[in-house]
Amino acid sequence: MMKPELLEGKVALVTGAARGIGMACAVALADAGANIILGLKDISSGAEVISRIKEAGREVLPVQMDISQMHEIDEAVRRGIAHFQQIDILVNNAGIGAPNKAEDVTEKDFDETIRVNLKGTFFTAQAVGREMIKRRSGRIINISSQAGFVALDTESIYCMTKAALAHLTKCLALEWAKYNITVNAVAPTFIKTPGTRRWLENNEFLDSVICRIPLGRVGDPMEVAGPVVFLASSAASLITGATLMIDGGWTIQ
Repeated sequence: MMKPELLEGKVALVTGAARGIGMACAVALADAGANIILGLKDISSGAEVISRIKEAGREVLPVQMDISQMHEIDEAVRRGIAHFQQIDILVNNAGIGAPNKAEDVTEKDFDETIRVNLKGTFFTAQAVGREMIKRRSGRIINISSQAGFVALDTESIYCMTKAALAHLTKCLALEWAKYNITVNAVAPTFIKTPGTRRWLENNEFLDSVICRIPLGRVGDPMEVAGPVVFLASSAASLITGATLMIDGGWTIQ
């Protein structure tokens, strides 16, 4: 558990927060002292994470926030500001990436992945960034992936969007540094989440993954959440434009 005073008085918006890495980030930020705005694709889906944040003694505001819908981004940020008067931390976690052979990708597949992973992420950062600019302070952490740095079979569109996200992180970091806003990313390897369960429970697939990871295992969501809390804190105040690999060594080879 993080020290409660680490982010005391801060407000964090986490997108895609109902499960997996998003839930872990929301809980870890709450454990570190932040109040939480939960961006939920389906506002009825957040019961478990809401309960865990309340158990940490922090205030939580669930908001309807499908980031493929521009009006939901704007309304979620508006509601968060109206309730807390500030957003100090944004964790841009929401993303999709169903596997598909490149030759079978349809225009619909392509557009949906771009709409969430790039367009939605950018416009969420823009909406929150405008508020941070007013206060001349903020921390934005994008959830990228090792898939932005290595090729993964049947994941061409997902890999493309995550590579773009790493560079977007640099661009926003450069533009907003003058407002004391840092923009960083984390790039996890395969993490045990509801979204990856059906693949990681396949022993043949799991073995093909483990053999590429020098540390010899896949990750847990809290192993992503810890670095996110670090990047959100004053301990990372001189870090911006960076993508931190959380991949067990996959990409060092």
